[in-house]
Amino acid sequence: MIVAEGLTRSFGGRQALAGVDLRAPAGSVLALLGPNGAGKTTTVRILTTLLRADGGRATVAGHDVGDAPEAVRERIGLSGQYAAVDERLTARENLQLVARLHGMSRRAARRRTTGLLDRFALTEASDRPAGGFSGGMRRRLDLAGALTTRPAVVFLDEPTTGLDPRGRADTWRAVRDLVADGTTVLLTTQYLEEADQLADSITVIDHGRVIARGTAAELKAAVGGERITLSPAVPDTLGAVAGVLGGLGPYRPEVDPRAGQVTVATDEGATALRHALAALEAARLTVRDVSLAPPTLDDVFLALTGGPRRPAVPGASPDGAGPGGPGRPVAVDGADREEAAGGAGRSGGRRKGALAWRR
Repeated sequence: MIVAEGLTRSFGGRQALAGVDLRAPAGSVLALLGPNGAGKTTTVRILTTLLRADGGRATVAGHDVGDAPEAVRERIGLSGQYAAVDERLTARENLQLVARLHGMSRRAARRRTTGLLDRFALTEASDRPAGGFSGGMRRRLDLAGALTTRPAVVFLDEPTTGLDPRGRADTWRAVRDLVADGTTVLLTTQYLEEADQLADSITVIDHGRVIARGTAAELKAAVGGERITLSPAVPDTLGAVAGVLGGLGPYRPEVDPRAGQVTVATDEGATALRHALAALEAARLTVRDVSLAPPTLDDVFLALTGGPRRPAVPGASPDGAGPGGPGRPVAVDGADREEAAGGAGRSGGRRKGALAWRR
């Protein structure tokens, strides 16, 4: 339903996109992640016909976005970064206006509007002018407008920005309902948990290039290893615990004084945990809590985008297949990338993308 091949776009002398490839099958959620300025919104604007690419091609719902923009617009819904609502109209009037502009009868427009107001918890405020809405309410109203015509493809550009936890949960539920009905969703987000919860596949871009792709599980595996988190029994020993763990491998652990925790990455799972606990016992340092867990998408995001600009990833292909085959992530090599801000320091080369423990 969404295919992009080699999209490029420049603004003046700055290249926003440098050959982006995407693919999303019907009834799936593709999450587009990347730091601010990576090219996410430029990609969305091209795919929704709001901006023309300088090079490459893209189709949405089977129609070329450059050659048949009207056909694309008939089949998509868009909720951009900023809520596009008429502040002088009520919530009900905003949605009915959108429905009527799409050719619905008055009766159908009223029926659809009522359903959307209920889905996005706007019924009580339905007859109030949108100008008096909170940012979260405006965001929900804008998203409801994007779904008025039950489009085949929906583009959500950071749809939960400004929403409280309840509003975010309601939006997630709406996205899941859309996919269950067969709708394809392209989602950009700054909330890594959101991508983890909703996305069937994830593409990470940085400086206008695809630097990784795959499922959430595949991207976590590409970063490498698990994370050991320890809470010392005596808070004042955080530094000492970190010093012991730092002597077990070439990377410094992460210290979180506020949480009273020390975290370190490893590829060796329970074996590394046993070595860590034995070393702490030998140093007469006690811990009150310890956990071994896989990396989160936050770890992936920081590992992939936390360093200097990288060249194009070799082996990337339009169908998302990397050197390891279809569906495998194409991740940047961590050997020449500095650790993310606040993360582990570097004192040697990376092995398997995470901490190499001495046996």
